[in-house]
Amino acid sequence: MNEARKTFWDGVRAEFPLLVGVFPFGMIYGVLALNAGLSKAASQMMSSIVFAGSAQFVTAQLVHDSAPALVIILTIAVVNLRHMLYSASLAPYLKNVSLKWKVLLSYLLTDEAYAPSILQYEKEGVRPVSHWFLFGSGCALWSTWQISTAFGIFLGTAIPETWHLDFALALTFIAMVVPALKNRPMIAAAVSAGLVAVLAYSLPFKLGLILAALTGIVVGTILEGRKSPRGAL
Repeated sequence: MNEARKTFWDGVRAEFPLLVGVFPFGMIYGVLALNAGLSKAASQMMSSIVFAGSAQFVTAQLVHDSAPALVIILTIAVVNLRHMLYSASLAPYLKNVSLKWKVLLSYLLTDEAYAPSILQYEKEGVRPVSHWFLFGSGCALWSTWQISTAFGIFLGTAIPETWHLDFALALTFIAMVVPALKNRPMIAAAVSAGLVAVLAYSLPFKLGLILAALTGIVVGTILEGRKSPRGAL
């Protein structure tokens, strides 16, 4: 149990650098949810039940636009498809845990919890207490998200617009991506996607982001395919 407790707190500590960007992001969501017409209770409950920042932002915007419930549900499903990739990536390291643990960890799995966890698992491999690391990261993130949402709901109107808290989200994702860039194909994919995102920023319907993602995938795939395995004939 001591090893499990230590692993849990290792996960909490690994999450701390990302929480600096998560907190203002949660505050922004709280303000946006109220402006979209959601009640304070509904806004907070969404953070507790849905617990997915990007999906919550999209939902708030769709509610503001009076979109049909089916459209909202389908949009959230598409936005959160990336979590299937996260789950598949973590599955080899968590295959021996019980179903109850898998259900709990799937609820806590987010971008910010995944990033430090996969780096830790790739470094240490599978251990009997490996799941406690993701549990610690997820709990730290969940607690911060609830508190930051509450701050946004109750103190949002007092936050000066000149603070530009939305930039914290970009910093958070940069902090997640950079440690994972371990070889040239990864670096090239990230750089090319970033450049395209900047150059195509003015495209309508956020098409620049989709184009940037596709560019990164293509560049990374091509360069990865050109790598010759050592020792190959």
